[in-house]
Amino acid sequence: MNPSPRRVWLVAALVGVAAVWGATFVVVKEAVAGYPVNAFLAWRFALATVALVAAFPRAVKAIDSDVARTGVGAGLLLCAGYVFQTWGLEATSASKAAFVTGLFVVFTPVLQAVVLRHPPGSETLVGIAASVAGLWLLSGGPAGAWNVGDTRVLLCAVAYSCHMIVLGSTGRRHDPVPLTVVQLATVAGTTAMLSVLFERAPLPSEPRLLAAIAVTAILGSAAAFVVQTRAQRSIPPSTVALVLVSEPAFGGLFGWLAGDRIGVRGIVGAVLILAAMVFVEVAGARRGSRRTTVPVSVEGPPVPGQAEGAGVTD
Repeated sequence: MNPSPRRVWLVAALVGVAAVWGATFVVVKEAVAGYPVNAFLAWRFALATVALVAAFPRAVKAIDSDVARTGVGAGLLLCAGYVFQTWGLEATSASKAAFVTGLFVVFTPVLQAVVLRHPPGSETLVGIAASVAGLWLLSGGPAGAWNVGDTRVLLCAVAYSCHMIVLGSTGRRHDPVPLTVVQLATVAGTTAMLSVLFERAPLPSEPRLLAAIAVTAILGSAAAFVVQTRAQRSIPPSTVALVLVSEPAFGGLFGWLAGDRIGVRGIVGAVLILAAMVFVEVAGARRGSRRTTVPVSVEGPPVPGQAEGAGVTD
């Protein structure tokens, strides 16, 4: 049976979300080249919080103590992911950051095995092996082109994986919109405090910086969450996950258009990582397992919304 026009448009909107998240790697890299990391994140997530509350005004009333506790805990992990990712972009390319961040899709089943005692299947182990090989090639192989920025982004992927575990366990019992509002506000408040303590940044005034804050906050966070929330009402989680897993590919494409060059070896590594991510998603869908699909962003997991299960995907 042919898909309905509504479903086709929703899938197209999800592809647009993945493209926006991929493009934000380049946008953020340019923004933090001349503005402190924590200050940028504070402005971005403060605006995203306001925009999401404007879109869902009833969400604030639905925040109780349980939602607040879970949201703050998940928000701190999300904050760590964004800080490491944005900090890493100061020292590595947007293309490499996109693919390294995407490894959280593969890391999450490993953490599940440790934290939730859900041993990964043989398909996941194959995906892990492929992603490690891809990471080795992307980082320069025997030439050793790995740098401190890549390490920071790798820590970002680990933080995102921990975030997925929280959403896939305690976060599943909460309404996604109030939970996301708390998480966004937590990131905004934490990075603002860090900025005041360590950066003392001036108010943003440069047009390109203001545009970067607006694009990442409105399109990359608030609007992306709204699109994914609506899409998940009529599209299977596995389909949503497979569409959004294209984010690193878009990140690599926009990075290449912006001048990044990772060479043939890096391209092979990026393809291996992307293939590993898709393979893990497909294998999980075939096992009939429920999974976590969240809108962070991001250049990373975009903004977390609804934990569909103990899964593997932003």
